Amino acid sequence: MKRSFLILCIIFITGLSLLNNDEVIPPDKAANSQASNYNLSFAVLGDVHGNTVSLQKAIKDLYHINPGINALILNGDTVDQGIKKQYNRIQWILQKNQSLLPKTIICNIGNHEFFNYEIEKNSPQDVNAFINRYLDFADEDRVYHDTWLNGYHFISLGSEDGNSQTLDSIRSYISYEQQQWLIAKLAENYEKGKPIFVFHHQPLNSNSNNGWVGSDQSDEIKKVLSQYSEVILFTSHTHADLTEKSVVLNQPYTKVHTGAVHYTIIRNPQKQSRTREPLIKGLYVEVKGNQVVIKGRDLKENSWIFTQEINNENTPPASI
Repeated sequence: MKRSFLILCIIFITGLSLLNNDEVIPPDKAANSQASNYNLSFAVLGDVHGNTVSLQKAIKDLYHINPGINALILNGDTVDQGIKKQYNRIQWILQKNQSLLPKTIICNIGNHEFFNYEIEKNSPQDVNAFINRYLDFADEDRVYHDTWLNGYHFISLGSEDGNSQTLDSIRSYISYEQQQWLIAKLAENYEKGKPIFVFHHQPLNSNSNNGWVGSDQSDEIKKVLSQYSEVILFTSHTHADLTEKSVVLNQPYTKVHTGAVHYTIIRNPQKQSRTREPLIKGLYVEVKGNQVVIKGRDLKENSWIFTQEINNENTPPASI
């Protein structure tokens, strides 16, 4: 009788767990079976905009793909406004899911980190306050920073101004000091053919033909990156749909659009219109030696969008 009662209790408790909305989807054994064959795996999510519901879904799906993922990169506009309340909400969801997340979480700055909708234009003091809130949240000393993971270099660029009298709410300002830092970091422990992962919230567009001006320093940064065909540059910001065209090779570096977590802008050429759809899309990346496999993921529908393999065996960088 006691044994039967115990079994019934276990079944009852298990049933309650399955009804819990926070129950974690079991890891995908098929997807995870090859994880041990790679030197490194990481995910890149852009434009969360404080949407903790969608971020929660993204975290669960990434854990489902690979519970042993090495890093998560939040590539800017993680908050919709750079105010303490919004950072607290993101911090809460990250702490709540600590057991599902990798130890390494890299948080990059976007343009919305400089936003407070009650302030029309930021003063220099406002800009400093926004930057300091970001630095506290990201646990960084500067808006641009780098780290090494399993022997691979992760380099994050970041705007040093935003939504102010000197710079509008869209563009990123990358100082000469940051540009020189980037040159030094790209050369640090350089190995021919070995991928270098670079992140910047805004794409490096230097004209307004497509409606986006990523940075007034875009041409300078592209010139630096072009010395290294091993560079894979991840950008977000546009909320464009995530498709196989999101990976552009031979620039001579590789450009990758990350998709967006909060919403995706879907274009309808026939109606010449655009709509904002509540899609949740991001990237899952696996690295083995000099080979990089980038996979676009629909994190809402738990399905793959595309797979792009990059295998770099290129000549050393030219002098700048």
